[in-house]
Amino acid sequence: MAVIVLTVADVLERSNVTVTGRPDGQPMVFAHGFGCDQHMWRFVAPTFEDRFRVVLFDHIGAGGSDPTAYDPERYSSLRGYADDVLEICRALDLTDVIFVGHSVSAIIGVLASIEEPDRFAKLVLVGPSPRYIDDDDYVGGFSAEDIAELLDSLASNYLGWSSAMAPLIMGNPDRPELGDELTASFCRADPAIAQQFAQVTFLSDNRADLARVTTPTLVLQCTNDAIAPVTVGEFVRAAVADSQLVMLEATGHCPNLSAPEATVAAIDPFVRT
Repeated sequence: MAVIVLTVADVLERSNVTVTGRPDGQPMVFAHGFGCDQHMWRFVAPTFEDRFRVVLFDHIGAGGSDPTAYDPERYSSLRGYADDVLEICRALDLTDVIFVGHSVSAIIGVLASIEEPDRFAKLVLVGPSPRYIDDDDYVGGFSAEDIAELLDSLASNYLGWSSAMAPLIMGNPDRPELGDELTASFCRADPAIAQQFAQVTFLSDNRADLARVTTPTLVLQCTNDAIAPVTVGEFVRAAVADSQLVMLEATGHCPNLSAPEATVAAIDPFVRT
């Protein structure tokens, strides 16, 4: 099998990497959740540009990434996505990284930090879930039957699934424009890639990985989240040795869109210290 060597330009173009803020600042890398893209950070990331080097990117198959770079074998687990994060960090020669990951990208950041702990200074996990399916005393929020039905629905009618699920994930029914935005984002994603990403996301079990994290960690949890209930945020905080949990007075699974001020207010003191 031929070995493909990617140049710096290849890596940055593949993941549609954008860099703003202070060129000499400590890097903050923002990673989006399932069905989203880097645009979902537009209310949060710019607030850190005066002090940090802000890096955003799109997972393969989302946003402006290169869909031809998708490899079903590489992305058959979240470790493939964690490898992408590390390749971006190497391409930009980033060290002392503050990684801010939303939803599934929180766990992707966890895996990247375990692989190269010396590269990361801090982790900010927004709505993380190491396992979505309930298991004995663990409450992930879904039964195995729930997840099977969700994945079957997604596979049979991706656009219909997107229209039904996005408002539920977003919450905030009094602000339907937020659900509409997430629906549109889901619909822009490559359906085949999104289907496999959903399987990898909702069937993964990364609970054991949390004990291997050595990077100081902030867990942000919404008080009312249909995707990652409060019990999950508490589980992550208890499992990660050097971590703290901040409850956001926000509803839904996307506080970076629905409550950006509260999200920034929670992140800011953590990254200052």
